[in-house]
Amino acid sequence: MEVTKFVVLGLYVSILFLIGIIASRRVKSMSDFYLGGKRLGYWAVAFSARATGESGWLLIGLTGMGALSGLSAYWVVVGEVLGVAISWWFMAKRFKRKSDAYGSITIPDYLESHFNSTKKTMRILAASILSVFVVIYVSSQIDVTGKAFESMMGMNYYWGAILGFLIVLSYIFVGGFVAAVWSDLFQGLLMFFGLLLLPIVVWFSMDGSAGVVHSLNAIDPALTNIWGTSSDIWMNIATMLGFAMIGLGFLGSPQVYVRFMSIKDEREIDKGKWVAVLFTLLTDAAAVTIGILGRIVFTESGQNPEGILGNGAENVLSMLTEDFLPHILVAIYVAIVLSAIMSTIDSLLVIASSAITRDFYQKLFRPDLKDKDLTRISRMVTLIMALMALTIALIIARVSPNHTVFWLVIFGWSGIAASFCPVIILSLFWKGLSEKGAMAAMVAGFLCVPFFKFVVQGMEGIGPYFVQLDVLAPSFLISMTVAWVVSKIYPTSSKADTSSIQPPLIED
Repeated sequence: MEVTKFVVLGLYVSILFLIGIIASRRVKSMSDFYLGGKRLGYWAVAFSARATGESGWLLIGLTGMGALSGLSAYWVVVGEVLGVAISWWFMAKRFKRKSDAYGSITIPDYLESHFNSTKKTMRILAASILSVFVVIYVSSQIDVTGKAFESMMGMNYYWGAILGFLIVLSYIFVGGFVAAVWSDLFQGLLMFFGLLLLPIVVWFSMDGSAGVVHSLNAIDPALTNIWGTSSDIWMNIATMLGFAMIGLGFLGSPQVYVRFMSIKDEREIDKGKWVAVLFTLLTDAAAVTIGILGRIVFTESGQNPEGILGNGAENVLSMLTEDFLPHILVAIYVAIVLSAIMSTIDSLLVIASSAITRDFYQKLFRPDLKDKDLTRISRMVTLIMALMALTIALIIARVSPNHTVFWLVIFGWSGIAASFCPVIILSLFWKGLSEKGAMAAMVAGFLCVPFFKFVVQGMEGIGPYFVQLDVLAPSFLISMTVAWVVSKIYPTSSKADTSSIQPPLIED
């Protein structure tokens, strides 16, 4: 069995290496390394955006959440579908149009051009915040890698984390953004079909005559309550909002919106939006369903689910595949889990590299540096930041061995989203947003995430409610409010962009 898993893993890695080598031949400039030369089609961009946005938490964290929370976990599906739909339907074209008009290849590029900033403060701030939370987010994915290898391959956690790190770094180091997108398309397809297949197989293999709701009710009636598992109505509201508000991260997060910069034209966005929404709906719903079916199959009334399914019920996917699938498919599911993880790591590393190399080094110190030299430096920066993320992941695993995937992933995701999403939204829809308002909002979002996580959640009385609400929703709201207030106090100058650059929208 283990031999089969390693053979499939070897084949999977070989395909990624091949993608990296082919992609490297298209990397001739910084625009190629960071955006694929803005020539990508809707299939590649849609799958890449969704694979990047979902990450390893989809297969490890969300399946576990489904097992622990029951039907209420479907609020995550609602929130993510809404977030993706709003992003693709109402924001993508506007952002594409503006970023193309500015000639932007990074998010700090876009922000500096939008405000016609001359002091570089906006660029420095955006790049700094992005670098910090991207490293945290990448470390969360490396952590998921270690857990995936441990639960599905029987490997030591630390060796699994290091191996996964080396795999993804190798093809990104060579092929840059093109390799990330092409590999994301391949990995996204694996995720899509793997997530849809498993619940179907499990359902037809188990005794489903009692029905899902009845079976859950027999284990714990709270699992069938769509509003939450607590008897406290306010706790349930906080939980529901916490689940649904995860979707806010799709409304401007750099690792997602850089995909809109890379797409060929606006017509491709019109096609890609259907792919993105359908992918989100089906994969997220399937992940929650997998967790629910695992709860029914492996636990009984009165049992502690985490004692059986692992911390955070994060072993439910591996347990179901081992019990219901043939050996060869179990091995393929190892590759599917790795696909979810690596499709996020590769994109984040490219984003982080661009923030340091272009937005710091080139724009501030070496504006005369040639693309060839910048591409070389970008690869070195990618390596350094990846090593930093690996170090953080290993330290967290040592210091807090019982932490859950969900906690670490959402912390990184929330930090990026709370810092950038309100600013991106307002830059597209409100002419009154000033540069000082945008910078204040980014700082507020950056600071609120650790504040709510490490201070508010520990308070007596309100703390448990904010644990369920989590950090993204309140941090996002405060960031948005700060942007509005500061923009009113310090309005935009006459030099700032007033959305005068408005090429006509390309219609179907």
